[in-house]
Amino acid sequence: MSRAGRIARRGFLIGSAAVLGGVAFGAWRYGRPLPDPFMGDLPQGQSALNPYVLIDGEGVTLIAPRADKGQGSRWMQAALIAEELDIDPATARIEAGPVSAAYYNTSVLGESLPFRPTDRGWLAEAARGAVDVPSRLLGFQITGGSSSAPDSFEKLRLAGAVARETLKQAAALREGLDRKDLSTADGAVILPDGRAIPYTQLATEAAQIDPIDQVVLRDKSQWRWLGRKMRRGDIVAKSTGTQVYGADLRLPDMLYASVRAVPQGGRITSLDSADAEQMRGVRRVLQIGEAVAVIAETSWHAMQALQAVDLQWAAPDTAGNQDQIWDSLTQALDQGDVDSRLRNDGDVEAALADGQPVTAEYRVPFLAHAPLEPMNATVRVDADRCEIWTGTQVPDFVVSHVADLTGLPQDAITLHNQMMGGSFGRRLELDFIMQAVRIAAEMPGQPIQMIWSRAEDFTHDQPRPAQIARGRGLADKTGIRALDLAVASPSVTASWFGRVWMAPPGPDNTITAGAWDQPFAIPDYRVTGHRAAETVPVSSWRSVGASANGFFHGSFMDELFDAAGIDPLQGLIDACDDRVSRLVLEELRELSGWTGRDLGPGRGRGVAFCLSFGVPCAEVVEVTETPQGIRLDRAFAVADIGTVLDPVNAEAQLSGGMLFGLGHAMNCELTYRDHMPQQTNYHAYQAMRLYQAPQVQVRLLENGPVRGLGEPGVPPAAPALANAIHAATGMRVRELPMTRQLRFA
Repeated sequence: MSRAGRIARRGFLIGSAAVLGGVAFGAWRYGRPLPDPFMGDLPQGQSALNPYVLIDGEGVTLIAPRADKGQGSRWMQAALIAEELDIDPATARIEAGPVSAAYYNTSVLGESLPFRPTDRGWLAEAARGAVDVPSRLLGFQITGGSSSAPDSFEKLRLAGAVARETLKQAAALREGLDRKDLSTADGAVILPDGRAIPYTQLATEAAQIDPIDQVVLRDKSQWRWLGRKMRRGDIVAKSTGTQVYGADLRLPDMLYASVRAVPQGGRITSLDSADAEQMRGVRRVLQIGEAVAVIAETSWHAMQALQAVDLQWAAPDTAGNQDQIWDSLTQALDQGDVDSRLRNDGDVEAALADGQPVTAEYRVPFLAHAPLEPMNATVRVDADRCEIWTGTQVPDFVVSHVADLTGLPQDAITLHNQMMGGSFGRRLELDFIMQAVRIAAEMPGQPIQMIWSRAEDFTHDQPRPAQIARGRGLADKTGIRALDLAVASPSVTASWFGRVWMAPPGPDNTITAGAWDQPFAIPDYRVTGHRAAETVPVSSWRSVGASANGFFHGSFMDELFDAAGIDPLQGLIDACDDRVSRLVLEELRELSGWTGRDLGPGRGRGVAFCLSFGVPCAEVVEVTETPQGIRLDRAFAVADIGTVLDPVNAEAQLSGGMLFGLGHAMNCELTYRDHMPQQTNYHAYQAMRLYQAPQVQVRLLENGPVRGLGEPGVPPAAPALANAIHAATGMRVRELPMTRQLRFA
């Protein structure tokens, strides 16, 4: 049996708390060996020490199974392994690895538990300890929810440590020494006499012995790479335009394709492709499902020919115009059917009946993912195999769906997960990949790269949902006494899972995520989610439910503080009942030099806080009212992610998330007419311009558990800006994008 097979069975991926939890979920299934991703599938001369470390005569390959969407995830994963393996991560090859249940993600499922991240009660802790059980049974190899760092932090360091100690044992057996007398440095085992044996010379022997899986991870004080300023190995390529993404792939004799589909849920009634078939460079025109595809010699030829196809369609049986969609959300609020009520402290109705409550209604629009690299996939289908090159966050779902579509067994599907030019949640979807497989199946043995036009990317996105919230509350000089927030939204969870797997039963926590789970001690505090009918298929967008609820909750708290004459930052600090979150707010006060919201005539600053994905994040934005519009002057952000693994990248993630949130709050929306978005390219969906960007300062704290940072910088940005505009102008912004009500300089 190979070494990889043994380590996959042995269980350095399995924690003791999860094993105890296995009784409830079926310990016999939980304890079964996971599929070995390298069993019998390694080239001559290569050895697998575990599912994350491969060694051959040329060097070390580190497997980074969480997808890289531009955020540097591959490098972070490699650095975690390399730190314990005792190699410079820059000297290793870094690969995405095969699709395997061995790479299942525990942390992403843990985020869906109905417990506040600050809840340290026995039930919440027991549930967190046991969540590895269903995660392992499901085997989802998913990237999302800012889960890569927390999920990888211990797993990958253990993988590196196991490989290191097993290599030392191989050297000890060869030399007749005791392993405890050996050390390692820079990819070699160091003998007591000073001789160094490179790992490459020990790998074959190490793969034949029992793993040394009783290891002690190195203390943070011993780290050489983690926690220090690293120059990521992908930075030069990504900065110079030489990084190869999925759309850059070129295979011999490859043809190109593009697709034009009817609105989601619609159906084709007639298709006339005669003119397109006569155009230069066109090889074939196909109908694939409710879409037309053109195969051509270049992607440009394919996209041009698509415009010549006369495509007629029947509309889906859902609301197709924006006013109807808003009416559907309003109806969900008015009817009052409760999907979830995870926060219900005190007696809100009684409290509000004793005063004159502050009321407000907020709206946020549909938002496109709009990554710079359009959706694409390259596929070759043969009689007995299918090979796919694409960027995806859900490789296991891709393989299972392609197997169902082609009738091939899953082990005949090979997926090469590519670097991605952005995603923001878009590459959680399978639609573009399945289209590419359908096209390639029509020309067996022929590699075909399918790429969407930018218009197709916008009009056939599954966007962040439009949502409406209503707030009622009371505050006095002592703080907020009552807060009632009701949110209406279609279910992202049901919509996405319904496409890729199956819609789960029960309430959807994402409808109120970023609102119900906030660390504030308010005597009468209620957050209710109302599930609206799905009018447009929706999906996860960066920070998911918190992207809207951060705006709703952060804006309404500011309105309550304002009504009571309370400084908003001091009000947040006083109301906060979580030590780690309070330290974030206090650090923000020091970083921003906060002395109040008023900065003089026509100037103001706003503050907002949101705990999302377990990360407390607080932001301050300063603005000035000018004749040309609102100018963003400065912005500050503080977050606590427990352990900063890569300081440079972490600061970039936090500042980038804040600017991403600000730009979308200012300018971006999708509005629907006849079931299609009216915005079809960046000219109608403009992010923040470079000259509009404020000066940014960020600070990272390390008081809580290890967390990820791809998403938490987004939710506080919109409310901090809205609150700053109110401080400067007296105007309350309750609807996004803000350009519906004002101009920006």
